[in-house]
Amino acid sequence: MRVLRCSNQRGFTLIELMIVVAIIGVLASFAVPQYQNYVGRAQVGEALSLMSPVKAAISEYHITHGAFPDDNEQAGLSAPDQLSGRYVASIDVSPGESGVTVITMQDTSVVSDLAGGTLVFDPNGEGGEGINWECRVGGDNEIDPKFLPSECR
Repeated sequence: MRVLRCSNQRGFTLIELMIVVAIIGVLASFAVPQYQNYVGRAQVGEALSLMSPVKAAISEYHITHGAFPDDNEQAGLSAPDQLSGRYVASIDVSPGESGVTVITMQDTSVVSDLAGGTLVFDPNGEGGEGINWECRVGGDNEIDPKFLPSECR
């Protein structure tokens, strides 16, 4: 006599797996853009940290000479393309614009919304007063404000 055993199948059905994949897709659709924003802000953060010694050099020149430098050399800085980082292509004290400094982001290795974008720092100060730096976006490739720190918006 043959005994038939009823075996209970275990595991996930195709529908259950499809539901899990759909839920993961929905969660990823929210997480990926937020992560891109986070990465972009970090890349702009590198530009701001590279700007600190440039601000110091321009401030020192201003204190010593009573005017702003016209270029990197006059400010005692390296050539613009040598003032660079992983995400920053160059930092240029613009000729003839009295201390205005332009940071240009890399074309590659950055979030696509930052590629080739520029940040402009404009020093304002008279004589013995401290220098107030105005930060803004500039150039043809506008940087999305969501990547900028509050002082640059």
